[in-house]
Amino acid sequence: QVQLVESGGGAVQPGGSLRLSCAASQSIFSFYHMGWYRQAPGKQRELVATITSGGTTNYADSVKGRFTISRDDAKNTVFLQINSLKPEDTAVYYCNAYSTVLINGRYEHWGQGTEVAVSS
Repeated sequence: QVQLVESGGGAVQPGGSLRLSCAASQSIFSFYHMGWYRQAPGKQRELVATITSGGTTNYADSVKGRFTISRDDAKNTVFLQINSLKPEDTAVYYCNAYSTVLINGRYEHWGQGTEVAVSS
């Protein structure tokens, strides 16, 4: 069973910053990409950012220039640095691991989420 454990969420004021972490129970290098998604109240889960095993990154237009995804393969951890937070960034942020082959019977694995609340 692949386990992904997110941390780093919290309540911040607009303009603030947070650093989210996702610790995996196994090597993240075995996944095609790692990513962060978010789900705001009453909305569908949406892609925030992904990073491939080779380091290629992809961001949603709404977070470009404010969010940075990175990875530390030695620590099996993926990070999401979020700056210039806006109220519309309020959501539960989920870590995702995607593989092109089955790992423990699945192509995708999800964490339990960490909540980010932005308000003044």
